[in-house]
Amino acid sequence: MDPLTLGILMFGTALVLLLLGMPIWAGLSGTALFFLVFLDPSKLAQIPYILYSNLENFSLLAIPLFILMAAPLAHTKASGDLYELLHRWLHWLPGGVGISNVLACAVFAALTGSSPATAAAIGGLGIPEMRQRGYPAGFACGLICAGGTLGILIPPSITMILYGVATETSIGKCFMAGIIPGIILTVLMCAWTSFYFYTRVMRKQKPLAEETQAKDTQSLDTRYVAQTFTWSERFGALPRLLPFMLIIFGVLGSLYLGWASPSEAAAVGAFLSLVVTAIVYKAYRPKHLKAILSSTLNESTMILMIIAGSLLFGYVLSNAYATQSMAQAIIGLPLGRWGIMIVINIFLLLLGMFLPPVAIILMVAPIIFPILMALGFDPIWFAAVMTLNMEIGLITPPVGLNLYIVKGIAPDIPMSAVLKGALPFVFMIALTIVIISIFPQLATWLPSMMIGT
Repeated sequence: MDPLTLGILMFGTALVLLLLGMPIWAGLSGTALFFLVFLDPSKLAQIPYILYSNLENFSLLAIPLFILMAAPLAHTKASGDLYELLHRWLHWLPGGVGISNVLACAVFAALTGSSPATAAAIGGLGIPEMRQRGYPAGFACGLICAGGTLGILIPPSITMILYGVATETSIGKCFMAGIIPGIILTVLMCAWTSFYFYTRVMRKQKPLAEETQAKDTQSLDTRYVAQTFTWSERFGALPRLLPFMLIIFGVLGSLYLGWASPSEAAAVGAFLSLVVTAIVYKAYRPKHLKAILSSTLNESTMILMIIAGSLLFGYVLSNAYATQSMAQAIIGLPLGRWGIMIVINIFLLLLGMFLPPVAIILMVAPIIFPILMALGFDPIWFAAVMTLNMEIGLITPPVGLNLYIVKGIAPDIPMSAVLKGALPFVFMIALTIVIISIFPQLATWLPSMMIGT
């Protein structure tokens, strides 16, 4: 069997197993073991060495440490304080409540690096608040679905770590590559939210509110009338922001200035997160620590098992020369440099509709990386492009994880309404991909300015 056919067969087998619901680590490792027995059973003895030699990578230590950084924040009222602060300052804007939710997602993303955690933490507060103030339920849910995806783009990001490990690219530079695209996407989401509220909500509710006020000032339509805060109340909430900024600057500052590697920066973030939540939210009791450490252990073990399965899968592909053959076949397509890039993006979008980002990155990155190098694309730039593609997958059916997170928060909202509300934000993400493709410096400037790697 020629290497290209073998590679397609292996990839297809793994994809079918994952679509059937098999755990990711089991689907990847099971496929690899089956084909290894078929190709060369004598190499089964090398499996322990392959797994150990790759999993001892110091960069992988960043994964459990960043998860540990996120866990204390997810198990306290940190998200509520963050949301309340932003709401006090932005309530006066058209769509201010929705904008507060987007910005809260962006900041919480910089604290957790997790899309589901961001959607769950902010959505539990933001969706009821938006619905109470007259936002269509589907739009409110769609906004949280999309805002949650910022968790894998704005650093720290678990998917960026996995991309860096899979392609042997600087994880610190991948982190930096997500900052400006993350800001651009956040601004686009806020702009759409304000435009939507002004054109679809405010114009419809204002006449109703005025009519109700004329009849009875006590029964004024509170959905339209915004809550007001004094300047003292606004400034009084600012100290709540300081702990979050301390953690963010502690992580990103140490990375950008070259003081720490990603794993060391993750340790700084985990330490600061534990200290802040212990002091501010009293999360130091045994029951709190048990919940924090248990969730960290469970999520870290799951991701590292997936990595182990992908390492074995990649070893078998590479050993059979299938990875190289698949890359050469794609490079040989008569589509030109950007034509091939468009095909890769469409392929990633389709995979994102069925598989979680972790599985896609670990399966596909080793194949795509040689193509990027051959066509002259910057792998740091592509880290941002690939992550944006994964964001779209998180809010598109049938396996859009954020859709089900939000559906659990608002079970009375039909999934069709959630999808309709999320659709405009899919275009916002796609527009961001186009923008950084036209201006790649938006993703590469900060990494190029880093001190060290």
